[in-house]
Amino acid sequence: MGRLYLALAHYPVLNRVGETIASAITNLDLHDLARSCCTFGVPACYIVTPLKDQQGLAGRLTKHWIEGVGGEILPERREALKLLQVVESIPAAIEDLVRRDGKLPVLWATSAKTKGNGLAHARARQLLENEDRSFLLILGTGWGLAPEVFDIVDAVLEPIAGANGYNHLPVRSAASILMDRLLGRPN
Repeated sequence: MGRLYLALAHYPVLNRVGETIASAITNLDLHDLARSCCTFGVPACYIVTPLKDQQGLAGRLTKHWIEGVGGEILPERREALKLLQVVESIPAAIEDLVRRDGKLPVLWATSAKTKGNGLAHARARQLLENEDRSFLLILGTGWGLAPEVFDIVDAVLEPIAGANGYNHLPVRSAASILMDRLLGRPN
């Protein structure tokens, strides 16, 4: 069975006018992603930012929950937050996975917009179930991943379809839905 890892990219992502930016890390995203990854057995979630102040912020937040009072009060939160790894770039996350597994991971990106022939969630689940390798699922913050990310991935997962055409999920919600579809117990 394959291993699914997540990367929450704060760079390179787009702003509302389509410019490539680095977005800010949020406490809520870190907590919710860590808890969801722990729930679904994801071994690590990479928090991608080249900004030193944002790396420091993520470090302070996770330290509070891993080594500080937060971890003493809620030890289960400590275990979840240990899954977060701050890296400066998507290539740095890939390098870490190569160190772990000895080979390149399969790279998947996400988008709220259809990107050609999107990889169906059911097919992605089959690949995870039948291949003995790592998969890195890259999610974007801001207004989504910058175009250069789509140039390096092996596939883009199909968007999560809502009920009424509105499609602007919080990234932590999209991540949870995708982890359930890819790793959750079948109905």
